[in-house]
Amino acid sequence: MRRRHFLSLPLAGLPLAAASRRYRVAVIGHTGRGNYGHGIDTVWRAFENVELVAVADADEAGRAAAARRLGVTKTYADYREMLHKEKPDIVGVAPRWMDQRVQMVTAAAEAGAHIYMEKPFALTLADADRMVAAVQRHKVKLQIAHQMRTSPYVIRAKAMIDAGEIGEIQEIRSRGKEDRRAGGEDMMVLGSHLFDMQRYFLGNPLWVSAHVTVDGREVTASDVRQPTEPIGPIAGTQISATFAYANGVHGFFGSRAAGQTHPLRFSTWIYGSKGVIALPNGIYPGGALYLLRAPGWLPTEELRMEQVKVEPDLAAQGMTIRPGPEIANALMVADLVRAIEGGGKPCCNEEDGRWTIEMVHGVYAAQKTGNRVRLPLAQRTHPLESPPG
Repeated sequence: MRRRHFLSLPLAGLPLAAASRRYRVAVIGHTGRGNYGHGIDTVWRAFENVELVAVADADEAGRAAAARRLGVTKTYADYREMLHKEKPDIVGVAPRWMDQRVQMVTAAAEAGAHIYMEKPFALTLADADRMVAAVQRHKVKLQIAHQMRTSPYVIRAKAMIDAGEIGEIQEIRSRGKEDRRAGGEDMMVLGSHLFDMQRYFLGNPLWVSAHVTVDGREVTASDVRQPTEPIGPIAGTQISATFAYANGVHGFFGSRAAGQTHPLRFSTWIYGSKGVIALPNGIYPGGALYLLRAPGWLPTEELRMEQVKVEPDLAAQGMTIRPGPEIANALMVADLVRAIEGGGKPCCNEEDGRWTIEMVHGVYAAQKTGNRVRLPLAQRTHPLESPPG
């Protein structure tokens, strides 16, 4: 059985096409050092009342290519100079690499520009604290690109849960993508999406316990390594973590290098007293929403998993955008503008971004101690900088 729902996305905020003013946007990238992320540079073309004014890239060839791609004539090797001269309303902080993340976000905040940025949020909790402080001190809005927050599937799932369709939540289970990055890299790069989803449905975790291994043995200091991109130290080819939330509800995360995986395992499963919701972690219009109305959590001939179709009416909201992955970023930008114009926080703001790093570091801290660790962490440096073993 499939059910179709047309969703007006009230929780995703106003489309940018309905904004009350025109916005000047500048993009910061760095070719060869994180590039331009997952569409953080191109999303602005989806909106008529956005003017892309400039791009900054320290790489000369990359800067010229970005200018052609974005249709801008003003380019800068130094993003600080761009911020000073162009005075943009919003800045896209695009590089995937995080080695310049604090400096870029801080410079944008000091320039009074609101921010839409690539994930993960920060290398360390100390870096995260610095960015949160800069954003809040300069009273700008920050949105981090955990696009599941504005996925119509996620919004519909939240409405179903709030309406009691699966009863009281008992637990949440999620697994990483478990590709060649399975384990520590998977947890940082892709597990951050899943940790954000656990918090979206359950609130802030209270504590975490974890087990991190390499090929079945306990992780040691010699297993700590740097991945191919600067996301901070990682360890482990298998990670199992349990987070405790309010009312005795728990959330589980796992990632294991096993040589076999399936895209649908990269998902968030929400188990309730009356049934189950499954949310594959796909960037909208990818992804899906499945519902099982069975308190035994097992499909039968009478009670089968049904796919719930959700189709937001973007045209009715004035959002002119072609179907494709750009929609996910456009919905996040629309929510950022809602926060700019209406007050309040963007749906995945600087504090949400910091919490994903809190959870990643909490896993390593719990492995080091062999005990459950309370969150937020008192120690703000990376737990693997003083590795176990």
